[in-house]
Amino acid sequence: MKRLIERGLMFGNLIRISSPALIERYNRALKQLTGKKTRLKSFHVDISGYSPEVGDSLGDHLYLNEGGCNRQFILLTTEQKTAPLLNAQFSTSRGILRQFIEENEAKLFALTAKDAVAGELLNSVYSVEEPTKLFDIRQVTIEADTTEAHVKSAEELADKIERFKREEDAWWDDVLIAEMIGLAKKTGDVTRAPLKLKKMTFGQDNFWTKHFGGLYVFRDVENPAAICAGGKAELGELPIKYVFDFTDRNEIAIFLELNDLVEPIVKARGVDAAAILQQKMDFIVVDVAAGKGEKLDHATRRDIRALTRRYAADLPEEFHGLASLLRWAQGGGKWPRITSDHPAYFYTLRAKPHKDRDLVNMLLAALTPKDIRQLFICHKERFYHSYAGWSDAKKTYVAEFLEREYQVDKAGARKALFGEGEPMEEPAPLPEPEDLIELVGPRGAVRRRK
Repeated sequence: MKRLIERGLMFGNLIRISSPALIERYNRALKQLTGKKTRLKSFHVDISGYSPEVGDSLGDHLYLNEGGCNRQFILLTTEQKTAPLLNAQFSTSRGILRQFIEENEAKLFALTAKDAVAGELLNSVYSVEEPTKLFDIRQVTIEADTTEAHVKSAEELADKIERFKREEDAWWDDVLIAEMIGLAKKTGDVTRAPLKLKKMTFGQDNFWTKHFGGLYVFRDVENPAAICAGGKAELGELPIKYVFDFTDRNEIAIFLELNDLVEPIVKARGVDAAAILQQKMDFIVVDVAAGKGEKLDHATRRDIRALTRRYAADLPEEFHGLASLLRWAQGGGKWPRITSDHPAYFYTLRAKPHKDRDLVNMLLAALTPKDIRQLFICHKERFYHSYAGWSDAKKTYVAEFLEREYQVDKAGARKALFGEGEPMEEPAPLPEPEDLIELVGPRGAVRRRK
């Protein structure tokens, strides 16, 4: 992984922690959450406060995510909102954490100025030892406070202030006044600077999880299904009507079409379809050439064309299917019939713009592993796993390509693939109970979330 790390393609945008004060706060939070401490003098953290260096030193890279179910987090600075989430077990976790930080940024900025904020992404399931447990997860709620309980103390102080205002004899209640003074020394004036963090709950209807070899769950669609990267027989009976694995190509294609989740790249707006198809073909050529022992350092498009000619007889059906579609896109060929049985089929698709666009592109990336750019952008867990098994020649080419074509302009690369006006979407928080009337009025049913 050295090539990726040196180019900022792995462990990039992590937050460096080297201040003794911050390390001391981190250890207080770590002790509170896990009972452990680190002796490291500097390390890097992701959006959740997880550190690969600390994980190495503790011999436990799930030290903030025991069982991979309810992720705990440590916030030392609001700058963590721009960091990635490493060792993700659920596709929704980073978006949830980022929105929590952004919605509470001013208060978190004040709290982290003097203490670490520790918390947890809570759901009703505490273990996912059985695949069926995943389907009991419906919501994720964030619970957080400082290690010295500033938020809880602020809530207690606010309650006592209200009691002081409400009760006629409160002026003579020495115990109440002493309690208020004691809490105020810790929290400051909560009437002027409230420390209450916004409670946020997120729906967990459609998601990917790393558990059980990788599972894509789609419940909030017209035709629900679960799609597993491993064998579906190993999962047993699941509480959802349809369960597919990657060998069920026709069924997955029908599922995507019935739910209107995908569109052909050649018919998508705002993209250069021919350029995308050509790049996918180049990746396939690189895969074949690397397997033949070719050196691919600093390989140019001209070099890849030469390799295409050299290994034309060895190129797989994916290449030939995309080549026929490219000829049509460039106006020099007839429309090719590429059905879901064809190995190139899923390479010809992208997700339509909708709330689960990123999840669908993640699924497509797993179904088209030779498209290394989409795999890296949409499914980093699977990319890093695949990368470890590639030849040195392919590793070198991929690292150089991603540094040259993606790392220098991430937004531009995503625009080239996904088009204009379609930012990477985050999970939407559910409305709190008092907000429901604003959505539907004092009468009438609550609308189903889209």
